Amino acid sequence: MSAPNDVLVEQAEQPRLPGAGRTGGRPPSGRARTALGAVAGLAALGASTPLWGVFGSHATDAVTHFLIAVVVILVTCQLLAALARMVGQPPVLGEMVGGLLLGPSLLGMTWPQGSAFLFQKPVIEQLDKAAQLGLVIFVFLLGCELRTDRISRKGMVAGSVIGGMALPLLAGMGIVYVTGDLLAGDKATPLRAMLFVGLAMAVTALPVLARILTDLKLEKSSIGALSISAAAIGDGVLWVGLAFLLAGAGSDGHGIKILVLAFVLVLVTALCVRPLLAMLVRRLGSSPFLTIVLVAGAIGYSVLTQTIQLHAVVGAFLFGVVVPRDSPAVEEIGRKLEGFTLIILLPLFFAGVGLKMSVGLLGTDPTAWLVLAAVLVAAVATKVIGAGGAVRLAGLPAREAWCFGVLMNCRGVTEVVVLTIGYQADLINQLAYTVMVMVAVITTALTGPLVRRSLNRIPHDTLAAPSTRTAGKGDTVRQ
Repeated sequence: MSAPNDVLVEQAEQPRLPGAGRTGGRPPSGRARTALGAVAGLAALGASTPLWGVFGSHATDAVTHFLIAVVVILVTCQLLAALARMVGQPPVLGEMVGGLLLGPSLLGMTWPQGSAFLFQKPVIEQLDKAAQLGLVIFVFLLGCELRTDRISRKGMVAGSVIGGMALPLLAGMGIVYVTGDLLAGDKATPLRAMLFVGLAMAVTALPVLARILTDLKLEKSSIGALSISAAAIGDGVLWVGLAFLLAGAGSDGHGIKILVLAFVLVLVTALCVRPLLAMLVRRLGSSPFLTIVLVAGAIGYSVLTQTIQLHAVVGAFLFGVVVPRDSPAVEEIGRKLEGFTLIILLPLFFAGVGLKMSVGLLGTDPTAWLVLAAVLVAAVATKVIGAGGAVRLAGLPAREAWCFGVLMNCRGVTEVVVLTIGYQADLINQLAYTVMVMVAVITTALTGPLVRRSLNRIPHDTLAAPSTRTAGKGDTVRQ
């Protein structure tokens, strides 16, 4: 009896081969299962095609059109953002171009039926509402990023802000003065149109500038710190000037009342809201309720400024300015809001911009093309000369001053936001809106390549961190 038992033990100890004892072959691999599932799914979809007719027009109602339009916008903008990243441009430039191409400038011109299907009037209205929410959150985040406590070389920064904003302001005013009513909105006085165009030409886009500096590894350099400080102060001056301009454009001559209400709001914000926010941030910490407080506060302030006939984004910026700094909880919330806003909401805004402008307005009229060329040349020259010349007079070496002036020429999404506000307030017409949006795109695209070229001519040791700069063997000089 022992022999059969030994045989059984040996058989039990032998390893089983894969598939041994099975009547069938090997199971299908993962790729095969995926292919079979895809074929089965397509077959089921094809078989159910006749049933879709039961729903009639419900399958293409306003909600369906809106969702389809959102998908098309997001995919287009993200594809072009990836393409922009591949060629060394900031992704937001690709998103801006994607939004513009979905408007009459390309899609409406080459495929009018598709444009009419995607962007029906109810869809455009819904996109505008979503874009407004994106603008409010985006400008609120701009306010949160405004830091005046970390500015070094204050005299040089002040000079660069004055020079970099005064010259473009004067150039823009001069262009509107020479062209007469060609760029002004129907309800704008000549002076307000001149001031708005000049103010828009003076913009430097802080978020896009920060991204370009990071891509070029200049965020910790002396030029990077100087340009970020100047752009932050310039943004503050820009929004204050825009608030005054919108108040002056208030209907029924209520400009003085609007300014008084705005001053009261600023006073209450500084004396009451700011300390209250600081207390809430300390107590709530990283609680999800803090996110609700900040978002609700930004939207609430937007409602207030919109009610007193200032634009909603002015209130969002004001609320962002008083949000406590150096709080890990606030910084974490900012990163989360920024991700959703930049990826989802801002592309909807860019699509709205593309629907409002049309390159076809330039047509074959040489005057319109001359205006575009004049605005582009004036915008670039005055920004580079004004900002770069100011820091050169303050003692910055010539090549670094040139690089700084080119960096300040980056207008990006901030100018598009400002132009949209002016267009909605009827301070400029559609031709001016189209021309200046194109200038914003072109100047943003030029910034990166021009800075790279200028960096090749600057000695590496002059791009040290702003706190110290190598002077010799082991010696450092304080900035």
